[in-house]
Amino acid sequence: MTTATTTEGQYSLNQEQRDFLEVIRQMVVEKVAPRAAEIDETGEFPEDIRQLFAEHDIFGLPFEQKYGGTGTGELMLCLAIEEISKACASSGVMLAAQDLSSLPIRLYGSDDLKDRLLPEMAAGRILGAFALSEPEAGSDPGSMRTSAKKVEGGWVLNGAKNWITNSGVADIYITFAVSDHDVKFSQGITAFAVRGDAEGFRIDSLEKKMGMKGSPTGSPVYEDVFVPDEDVIGEPGEGFKVAMATLDRSRLGIAAQAVGIAQGATDFAANYAKERIAFGKPINRLQGIQFKLADMETHTAAARELLYRAASMAEQDDPGLGKFSAMAKLFASDVAMDVTVEAVQVLGGFGYVKEYPVERMMRDAKLTQIYEGTNEIQRVVVARTLA
Repeated sequence: MTTATTTEGQYSLNQEQRDFLEVIRQMVVEKVAPRAAEIDETGEFPEDIRQLFAEHDIFGLPFEQKYGGTGTGELMLCLAIEEISKACASSGVMLAAQDLSSLPIRLYGSDDLKDRLLPEMAAGRILGAFALSEPEAGSDPGSMRTSAKKVEGGWVLNGAKNWITNSGVADIYITFAVSDHDVKFSQGITAFAVRGDAEGFRIDSLEKKMGMKGSPTGSPVYEDVFVPDEDVIGEPGEGFKVAMATLDRSRLGIAAQAVGIAQGATDFAANYAKERIAFGKPINRLQGIQFKLADMETHTAAARELLYRAASMAEQDDPGLGKFSAMAKLFASDVAMDVTVEAVQVLGGFGYVKEYPVERMMRDAKLTQIYEGTNEIQRVVVARTLA
């Protein structure tokens, strides 16, 4: 396959890509959607969905063909995350997290590291996690305490991370640690690919969350964990640059997830409003409901346009990507929250019970405003470009 056409901010899919997207849609309808409520109820990682994605090359979407990926580009990846998240946000996270955790290697890894890990990740045989946040260093990486000490042949890591997606199910943890305390923090952080089975590494606990319950979030702990030199990502001291360049691109996956949640909630509310009778007619003929649905659809469409514009910029390595990815994540996640609240309102009492999916969508939407940089941080990123 080839990448989508994204010339001068425009975007389109060729027929082969449309066919692939249709396969994803059918898979979501037939396999993912029927599992969504159960995944949310049990809070268990959906291993069956992981296998399904692996069998259909879904994990290959972020990767180049030479590493076993589809080579279809950023827009196609966003479309896939959006489609999956319409039905099950926890399953959408699985693909977004694979993109996030592989990006540091794809952008800065050595040829050896790429050859060893990327084909395994593209095939879904290895899942990744991005371990940047800490208990006292979420939005402020300058407060990072996890340390890396240079030893013969590698590094020894000590510390703890928090709020890490794929905790306990990941095979590789892309870990950021302070490697030089004598320089400015942005120059003293190094990125490492840490094996999940490394001696001294463990997951201390998993969070009990409001939403995205099928995506495990936990606290990795490092106690004298040895990482060989060949598993350093980029040069020592470049970790902050690695993290920021990664987030400029990976935010698009969260924006795509938010757009998917918003569209899924809008579609469900619109279909419900066709069938629900009040005052002798379907409620979608009542102007109060019509206005809600119109705004939900309009705001979701606007978020999608901003997301696709940012995706096209990512494919062209546009220097303005950081600003647009922040705007896309900010706007799409705020829209997802607003739209899902309105979807609950359209369904009334039924919207508040678990028999219907919109209350789950509302809980899932909230996280998109928080992770991979809170929306307050996204506003700071955008504002700095205007200074």
